[in-house]
Amino acid sequence: MRLGKTLPSLFLFLCLACSKEMRIEEGNAMEAVPAYAAAKISNSPEYSSSNILLLKLGQAPDTEMLAAFRMKGIVKIERLFSSTPGKEEIERKFNLDKWYKATLEEGAEHTNVAIRVAAVEEVMAVQYNNLLEKASDGIAYPYTPDGLSTRAAETARFNDPARPDQWNYKNYGSFAVSKNAYAGGDINVEDVWAELTAGDNSIIVAVLDEGVKYNHPDLAANMWTDEDGSHGHNFVSDGPITWDRARYENNRNVGDTGHGTHCAGTIAAVNNNKLGVCGIAGGTGNNDGVKIMSCQIFDSGRSGGLAATAAAIKYAADNGASIISCSFGYPGGTFRGDKPYIDYARAEYDALCYFESTKNNPVLDGSIAIFASGNDGDPYATYPGALSNVISVSAFGPDFLPAYYTNYGPGCNIVAPGGENGHLNGAGELTDKCMILSTLPKELYGADYGYMQGTSMACPHVSGIAALALSYAKKLGKTYTTQEFKDMIVTSANDFDSRINGQKIRGNSTMDLTKYRKQMGTGSIDAWKLMMKIEGVPSKLVACGQEQWVDLSDQFGTSSPNLTYLKVEVLGNGKESLGLAKDPDIRYGRLFIHPTKIGAAKIKITAVGGGAAVGTDKKTGGMQVSQVISVISRNFKSDNGGWL
Repeated sequence: MRLGKTLPSLFLFLCLACSKEMRIEEGNAMEAVPAYAAAKISNSPEYSSSNILLLKLGQAPDTEMLAAFRMKGIVKIERLFSSTPGKEEIERKFNLDKWYKATLEEGAEHTNVAIRVAAVEEVMAVQYNNLLEKASDGIAYPYTPDGLSTRAAETARFNDPARPDQWNYKNYGSFAVSKNAYAGGDINVEDVWAELTAGDNSIIVAVLDEGVKYNHPDLAANMWTDEDGSHGHNFVSDGPITWDRARYENNRNVGDTGHGTHCAGTIAAVNNNKLGVCGIAGGTGNNDGVKIMSCQIFDSGRSGGLAATAAAIKYAADNGASIISCSFGYPGGTFRGDKPYIDYARAEYDALCYFESTKNNPVLDGSIAIFASGNDGDPYATYPGALSNVISVSAFGPDFLPAYYTNYGPGCNIVAPGGENGHLNGAGELTDKCMILSTLPKELYGADYGYMQGTSMACPHVSGIAALALSYAKKLGKTYTTQEFKDMIVTSANDFDSRINGQKIRGNSTMDLTKYRKQMGTGSIDAWKLMMKIEGVPSKLVACGQEQWVDLSDQFGTSSPNLTYLKVEVLGNGKESLGLAKDPDIRYGRLFIHPTKIGAAKIKITAVGGGAAVGTDKKTGGMQVSQVISVISRNFKSDNGGWL
């Protein structure tokens, strides 16, 4: 939908408010309504559900008010947000107690009802139930490799057989993915799994999307479950979660697409279970993956609108979610500032503020909302993701360049793998492998796995990494404000601009890359770098395939070239990860290293502070001091020289 075209209708309403009264047609009669009522309507009726209105009331509806509403065409009114015992104060703080959902009588004209209801004195605001859209084309390509169930994984980390086809986790630059695949153009997560963490089952991520197939063989063990056995809620039908409903328009299937199940798999498909794919925070196969909560706001191709989305956000907050992963929104350009969006979708924004202020884990004082930036190819992010207080994610392909569909520019905070069709493999053939591989409902595609593309697919990458980071921070006993944690996520990025030059060839099409330069947020998300920020360990970017030196002045001071160094230790499996044929050493006060693989590792360096040797009982000397640095090996460097 393109809501930007509907704003003149809202302008007309506001103009009418300048007169003393307006007349609306009701049946065969005309009814006079105070013109100020129009000013209470904050959004436009186009692309909204015709049987629902959202009302903000100055007081709880009494018998007299209910009777007035019935006379104006409303047959049912209920609180939009269910109240949670013990949370009444914070609900009032964000005005959640004031919002109601009104159901209109069959056949009522919702624009007329909106005006008539707005004339009631106790009504503070009226909103049409505008519909939202998924940030994806909704097209999936089933994954059917030969011998999926027995294929050996080409990774030492986990035994999931389809993991080698997830270039987004470890991009080897394989021609099978794309002839333009770029080694190192990934999220750098495998060394996190090997050395630090793969998840924590107390961390919950709510997926606001189509329903997640909670009994999927690669998701079931990581699904959140409440005391009633539910894995979430369907806010469109107010019933059980669904994921495989077909609906046809003009002989075309416009029903469920598997979108929610696909996003959920990227976040937390079960790892190391000898089955299918890996999830970013899917654990190690020992019931230690983060949990997925399904908050269904799309059902059989239909959006539940603002009412469903707002209610789903509060549900996530009240049931323990620390992150909401939101691959939906309005098209880029519908709003060009925070205030127009807030005025237009106030109930949704109030719910977001409530969610961000809810503490659901021991690490943060609140929770984190992560959105897709949108697929319009526009030079600005879509809302709600473009809000200045939430994280908005743009997309790159296996060539480590902006995807052709991605939004960019203001409001786009960081970039992650979103996949991109139209790539040719090394044999010159079109390939699906250039998109994102994840879980799908078998009922829709005849396969449990498949490929999709979009900023919808980029968003759960950042959601999964954020969940990993919460898991690791909890493990280390660290605490942060929510803003501090968001700052760390958005700044845990690798340089992206140095690749953006000239033109990009995608299949038979050509893209001008110049418009994306310095418009892709802080760069590409790096999971390892975020974990190092949690540890407090600085990260150094080095070039794969060459010997180089790393300046140590940030760790040992500006006199670092003059110090005596005692020892250099590569920690854990770092030698294997970096492909070090020989140990790094110190020359001229700098660390010399020659990585031959794309990877990451921690290196502990020990020196003497205050002399040429450590002091002993018989000789005055200096103090032994140690510093740990993180080294990330990639095929690219930043504009300022990176490792130099």
